[in-house]
Amino acid sequence: MSDNRLQFDVFLAHNSKDKPEVIKIANKLRERGLNPWLDKEQIFPGDNIQEVVFRGISQSKVGAFFISQNRLGAFQRNLELGAIIQFFLEKKEKGFRVIPILLPDISDIPDELFHLKQWAWIRFTNSNVEQDEEALQDLIRGIIGRNFQGKDIASIERKILANTQVVDSSPSPNNTEPEPEKFLNIPVTSFKFETAKLIPGVLSLGKSSEIQRITKNSNYFAQDLGNGVNLEMVAIPGGTFIMGSPENEEGYHSSQSPQHQVTVPPFFMGKYPVTQQQWRVVAALPKVNIDLKSDPSYFKGDNLPVECVSWNDAQEFCARLSRMANKTYRLPTEAEWEYACRGGTTTPFYCGETISTDLANYNGNYTYGQGQKGQYREKTTEVGIFPANPFGLYDMCGNVWEWCEDGLHENYINAPIDGSAWTSPSTEYMLLRGGSWSGYARGCRSAGRGRGSRDFRLNLCGFRVVSSFRTW
Repeated sequence: MSDNRLQFDVFLAHNSKDKPEVIKIANKLRERGLNPWLDKEQIFPGDNIQEVVFRGISQSKVGAFFISQNRLGAFQRNLELGAIIQFFLEKKEKGFRVIPILLPDISDIPDELFHLKQWAWIRFTNSNVEQDEEALQDLIRGIIGRNFQGKDIASIERKILANTQVVDSSPSPNNTEPEPEKFLNIPVTSFKFETAKLIPGVLSLGKSSEIQRITKNSNYFAQDLGNGVNLEMVAIPGGTFIMGSPENEEGYHSSQSPQHQVTVPPFFMGKYPVTQQQWRVVAALPKVNIDLKSDPSYFKGDNLPVECVSWNDAQEFCARLSRMANKTYRLPTEAEWEYACRGGTTTPFYCGETISTDLANYNGNYTYGQGQKGQYREKTTEVGIFPANPFGLYDMCGNVWEWCEDGLHENYINAPIDGSAWTSPSTEYMLLRGGSWSGYARGCRSAGRGRGSRDFRLNLCGFRVVSSFRTW
């Protein structure tokens, strides 16, 4: 069976102003038997551009970035660059490469594209790029890979053409098994879940709130931690959202503004906060930087979220897990966390304008908006007992505050708009999100923020992990 994910030899990312030169180079690659991905040919009217681009990247063997005096457009810089880098990190053992390509009007990679400076680049020096044979040959060698070093270009071309002539992409009649669905190059499995919408009642009319339950589907993969314990990671599609709180939202604080648009590349996020059972298995792995207690939590239970863990502890957990799994696991950036928490919604909570203790574990003695008082459980609850949010993530509101990668800033002025973390080694306080079992409802809002020092531990604080196969 053919692998549709690798149907393109190279993904060509470029500023639209450079399209004439890029088309010429793409045509030269085709003459040599290669199949480039070019937006002009792959994006049709009515397409979701972001989805088509991400699919094209996932189906390409190499990612190429064309750089000129025009630099990269915002779309290429914020979306394509992050997506290509994350695929590189995941597929580097399989030969996937990132190739920066300088067009004739520029001599070096600009500082604002420093991410690209880690890779050897190619420079076209002839203003007629299609006649720059040396650069074209270098590009072809980069696309084909290291195994072909030392062979002349004609031999390489013959091999490519031979391969394209013998490959039959039609399904074999003796093999009808469908190819598994993949997300960020990882096979995923579909699962059903129930989410909820809360319709506030009118207390003066004696009407209680109504919970509308909705069945949805999402995808996930299960990371085997050993000892029969899995970590379920939900596929979160990339997208753009408005981060922060409007000033007229109940519970608003100045640190939650100004609202700003953020574009988040796709990633995987833990379906639940890390549980005590998962913690024990990973804490037993070899130390990377610091020691971890095997049972730090105040409340005890395999399926309760781990708590009494610091930001430093969570970082060590991610480091041990990453080394064991040979994948990059980390804390979510604050932007990823809020984007995932909202699940496409713009209301204070994923479930609407208010919240109920039937939907989350928080201090129900205090209400929010038109909501009603509820239960105060005075402890953590097992993960997954409440409905999920629209992305299929559980316990994003309440139960335990969740550590993020970012440090605390007074507000969002100059905050990143590409979903990356905003921190530095000197940052004293790190971000917490989501509220907790002891907190008020307002702290469970999608825009709510908390903080703690790097070594702060309390039975209110846990975390969940993400995996996007990129680093910041």
